[in-house]
Amino acid sequence: MPTPSMEDYIEQIYILMDQKGYARSSDIAERLKVHPSSVTKMVKKLDEENFLHYEKYRGIILTEKGEKIGKRLVYRHELLEQFLAIIGTEEESIYEEVEGIEHHLSWDSIFRIGDLVEYFQQDKTRLEALKHIQNKNKKT
Repeated sequence: MPTPSMEDYIEQIYILMDQKGYARSSDIAERLKVHPSSVTKMVKKLDEENFLHYEKYRGIILTEKGEKIGKRLVYRHELLEQFLAIIGTEEESIYEEVEGIEHHLSWDSIFRIGDLVEYFQQDKTRLEALKHIQNKNKKT
């Protein structure tokens, strides 16, 4: 099982590969706001753990294992963003809030949050009722 730091790297590599078709160390460093040397160190570790294949000066490719985990991590992140939006979290703080909590929730909790998000998305009147309650509580 990857550590939270490993998860951050796998998630960003997965996103970069999905968006660009490749992931460069410099892009990863920029997205994670770390030094390129830190990326190299972590990428070597992820290669040893069979999450990706890394060849110096050639690039980074996720293994099947890494891709599966990357997809799951992106799902978790997007789901938590949807959940925080539903419960009325300020839009400009959602990303940072997700970054702060995503590694601290069990997958069981993530799946329960997914059930709740799905419940509200299935019937827009439920979402409208929740927003009405939230607006009412803001006034008091």
